[in-house]
Amino acid sequence: MDLTDEMYAAMPFTRVLGAQAVAATPEEVRVRLAWTPERCTSGGLLHGGATLALADAAGGWCGFLNLPEGARGTATTSSSANFLRPVTGGAVEAVARVLNAGRSAIVVVVDVLDERGRLTARVTQSQAVLGGVGS
Repeated sequence: MDLTDEMYAAMPFTRVLGAQAVAATPEEVRVRLAWTPERCTSGGLLHGGATLALADAAGGWCGFLNLPEGARGTATTSSSANFLRPVTGGAVEAVARVLNAGRSAIVVVVDVLDERGRLTARVTQSQAVLGGVGS
């Protein structure tokens, strides 16, 4: 099974979204989404919801890879996004890194970059640790 198929098995919505896994380690998760007209708002801008869904998937996977021993998963409890530039073509890549991994919560920062490596959005999310100490 390749990395994208693993992502689809763990998070079926990523298949519906059309995301592609690029890399997944505890240090960094990278997930890519191509710009298509079906993922846009008026004017051909990539929809913010598509961007947030991609960031949530990358962040959730990164959180999962940093679970404390005995935990079984995570659930996003809050997400804050800053949209910094529009995306009108190409693709975006969500790059997720853990800011803090605790026993009951994990905080992840996700940078969404365009094909030129420019920051298009930054998402900070908190995830509850499920099935571990304190849950």
